[in-house]
Amino acid sequence: MSTQSTSSKSRRSARLRRALRTILIALALGIVIANAVSQPTIEANEAPATGTALAALETLEVKGVAASTGYERENFGSAWADVDGNGCDTRNDILARDLTDLTYSTRDKACEVRTGTFADPYTGETISFVRGNKTSSAVQIDHVIPLMDAWRKGAQSWDDETRLRFANDPLNLLASDGSANQSKGARDASAWLPPNHAFRCTYIARQVAVKAEYELWVTPSEHEAMATVLDRCPSEPLPVVP
Repeated sequence: MSTQSTSSKSRRSARLRRALRTILIALALGIVIANAVSQPTIEANEAPATGTALAALETLEVKGVAASTGYERENFGSAWADVDGNGCDTRNDILARDLTDLTYSTRDKACEVRTGTFADPYTGETISFVRGNKTSSAVQIDHVIPLMDAWRKGAQSWDDETRLRFANDPLNLLASDGSANQSKGARDASAWLPPNHAFRCTYIARQVAVKAEYELWVTPSEHEAMATVLDRCPSEPLPVVP
């Protein structure tokens, strides 16, 4: 065999080896890219962890809102009844739970909160609460699921006892900044969220817990709004309220 023929074969062999390396590198890069692209899809399709608010949200019935015909605040009993029989009305029970540095009335109502410090979760502001005709409204008690919202999404069919329990259930009650509470009104999560973004996951988790407990449904837009918040905190647990 001539030297020229041997050299030609060597060059062809070198070109083949380079081509093979190029193909192998391309295949390896293709596998890496495919894994990177497919990974988010796998994660997006994973079921929410059991016990989370996100998992509980998926158990709620989704359908349109009913009319508010027939709604009256009195449908849920007298405001701030003493449903647990501890001698204190619900408003003072929640103030005592959610405020710190408390002082109480020295009159016959020993559990009546007179002053306290309130760290409002809705706004992130701190409020010095002083009981009085012109000052008590600075701290209000919010129904996490508004009574009218509940009425339009299942509560119309409840008996009086269930509605009274719902209106005074500590799970559905939070002390709140008066202005924030008035701004919220009867709006659901699709139309109102706390201005304090850091509290939104906790707030929606609580709404989900209440709706799950009382078998209230959510509208499609409400479900979407709740899911949008909880997707940012998928491990947010359902609240446990004493």
